[in-house]
Amino acid sequence: MLVEFSIVPIGKGASLGKDIAKVLKIVDSSGLSYKVNPMGTVVEGEWDELMALIKKCHQSVLRGGERVVTSIKIDDRKKHCNMIEEKVKSLEHRLHKSLNK
Repeated sequence: MLVEFSIVPIGKGASLGKDIAKVLKIVDSSGLSYKVNPMGTVVEGEWDELMALIKKCHQSVLRGGERVVTSIKIDDRKKHCNMIEEKVKSLEHRLHKSLNK
């Protein structure tokens, strides 16, 4: 299963880097496969471990402020692994070229 999520603290101004760095430290220490993009983070794993990770990240940011909005997108496909890499490779194969990563 792939999950893309983003966490946005509300009311903390325009710079969110400090909070995002906290979240990425939690994601990195989870041991799960992940990729960061400019609009969120994609993590691969099983339902329970992914939901626990997102909850931990959300609560971490909430401790530092009054309000947090967390958005989650789920791609759940049976019997598929390494989807973070394989989805991109499939598109590159169809396009006959490498994509920006």
